[in-house]
Amino acid sequence: MTVTATPAPDDSLTALLHPRSIAIIGASDDPARIGGRPLAYTRDAGFAGPIFPVNPRRATVQGLPALPSITDVPEPVDTAIVAVPAPAVVDTVEACAAAGVKAAVIFSAGFAETGDDGRRRQDALTAVARATGMRIVGPNCLGIYNSEIGFYATFTTTLEAAHPVPGGVGLVSQSGAYGSHLSLLATRRRIGIRFLVTTGNECDVDVAETIGWLARHPDISVIVAYVEGAADRDRLLASLALAREHRKPVVLQKVGRSEIGAEAVRSHTATLAGSDAVYDGVFRQFGVHRARDAEEMLDVAYAASFGAFPASRRIGLMSISGGVGVQMADEAVACGLDVAPMSDRAQARLKARLPYASPRNPVDITAQAFNDLDLIRSNLDVMLEEGRYDAIVAFFTFVAAAEAMVGPVREILQAARRRHPDHLLVLSIVGPPDVVEHYEAAGCPVFEDPSRAVRAVAALARLAESFERTASAPAVAPATIPLPPPPIGETAARRIFADAGLPVIESRLCGTAGDAAAAAAELGFPVALKIASPDIAHKSDMGGVALDLGTPEAVARAFTALIAAARSARPGAHVEGILVSPMVTGGVEMILGVQHDPTFGPVVMCGLGGVFVEILADVSFRPAPFDAAEAHRMLRELRGYPLLAGARGRPPGDVDALAAALAALSRFAAAHADRLESAELNPVVVRPSGQGVVALDALIVPGTPAP
Repeated sequence: MTVTATPAPDDSLTALLHPRSIAIIGASDDPARIGGRPLAYTRDAGFAGPIFPVNPRRATVQGLPALPSITDVPEPVDTAIVAVPAPAVVDTVEACAAAGVKAAVIFSAGFAETGDDGRRRQDALTAVARATGMRIVGPNCLGIYNSEIGFYATFTTTLEAAHPVPGGVGLVSQSGAYGSHLSLLATRRRIGIRFLVTTGNECDVDVAETIGWLARHPDISVIVAYVEGAADRDRLLASLALAREHRKPVVLQKVGRSEIGAEAVRSHTATLAGSDAVYDGVFRQFGVHRARDAEEMLDVAYAASFGAFPASRRIGLMSISGGVGVQMADEAVACGLDVAPMSDRAQARLKARLPYASPRNPVDITAQAFNDLDLIRSNLDVMLEEGRYDAIVAFFTFVAAAEAMVGPVREILQAARRRHPDHLLVLSIVGPPDVVEHYEAAGCPVFEDPSRAVRAVAALARLAESFERTASAPAVAPATIPLPPPPIGETAARRIFADAGLPVIESRLCGTAGDAAAAAAELGFPVALKIASPDIAHKSDMGGVALDLGTPEAVARAFTALIAAARSARPGAHVEGILVSPMVTGGVEMILGVQHDPTFGPVVMCGLGGVFVEILADVSFRPAPFDAAEAHRMLRELRGYPLLAGARGRPPGDVDALAAALAALSRFAAAHADRLESAELNPVVVRPSGQGVVALDALIVPGTPAP
């Protein structure tokens, strides 16, 4: 891809990643040492600006005049590279700020990763950045680079293996070693990396801000990120939203799994909400492709760098091997792609050209295509024009890399791309790098493994879908009624949820058996009875629920039994009475919940509900708030969604009403963000379409107010 030297967005990271001049503090005359590598790499790459080595113990460093301190540098410095021992870093950075340096990259380790003393030194660096506006990457990082201008503020040894080729990919990693590893792998795969930023301990510049900066950069088309965790929720969400707005795919690997709220055993939601699950929900919301490993990250980034995103999930498969065609079809179906067959008319056209071919989809053109290359052209044209496939994967193995085939096949592909510029053509070919580059120059990504090619297409199709979403941020009014102090009983929880617009079943709180019988008669038989106690969260677990009671006598007996069960199971519990509600049968049981996440604040969960919610573990998460459209996407992520859509002859559920309830719960969660530990509606019965939803149980656990 052609890359221009377009200036970066005008913000505080520009001096860091587009410096006009640099200083290297702790510069070494030995180009193999940490303080010597950035100077050697940057000079060898032809950096056009001045480079000032700072080393008070030498007159020259690698042939350049050395300066005793940053204050002795005769010209303004955009970026300083700091390679001095940890105890000297804070003073060095303060001196840089005083000298007007705009940004610093700190290699030195020995900060927050080492204990309290290191944490204090790191906090001091953050204070410098905040007070002066100087931007700091690190400490404890492997550095950064801008390959377009030959700026290599890094000591990675991977540059000895290969220098990156400037391209449209921006790479940011919290791990320096892994970031440089990805850079090398990308270079070997001919993926052009324009920027690498390894953020280290993130005393100032973090992954989230860098993603946003890359999203605004005019020369970046793909963003690749390695993340272990994010400290700033709003910045991360804003950066991911910005990338989607600019139609720039984010391919991200998030590692580390930890359970949140493990002590909050009073809520089903807490046992299901892990930080990783919440991150996964965030990535789904913003269309981030979450990769499992480096190979997948680079596969998707490579395919995305061609800039062609299929408009639908319809995929056409062409192969010279029937068996490989089946493999690709299996993989495509597993990835959620639509392997629709060719029309009868289209199949007849292909059969007329090659009677013994299989033209359905996958289209098996057999090796005969290389005796008659026009078969490739005609098959491609028919598949693109009549098959209505927005992406095609063609398996040609080494046949298309044979010397006599490369030119003609490339011309056929180029012609097809000219006729159908919005379609994605992906090849599975085994060949030498120069042959692969010929096909890439024709606009076709090339994979050796056909299954990897199919998976890349699936990723691009999902990214394309995310680009088309209309971003919306539902307005959240401040909570007009504060949550009462804990514990909050179910009676109060139902009232609070009802005030928030959530559909909670009508009920009566009764203190005697006679009152319960009278309430049942008023509500209409059959009814359900439930213990009302702020000290008993899950009533069914201790025999605190009675169902399908059809007479006043049955209600009175159940009342007495439930009170006795509560006193036996929880002698010290405060029992408010018994809740009497109409009996609800049928429908699909769901759970809607809220849990406070340490990074994202209130997050909303939905999933198949009832008493088996933890066993099923079929749930989806989003940070609050969100709208009904996002709620619909949450629901479609569930494995059990077919139950809502009407599986096996069941009537479809009122999914619109369920999505509206989810959105209302998210607004409630956002309004009470500083006071809500968890909340839960379980089960929520989804009635047939048009009949709404109703929550049968309600739980609210307040948290400690924010200071």
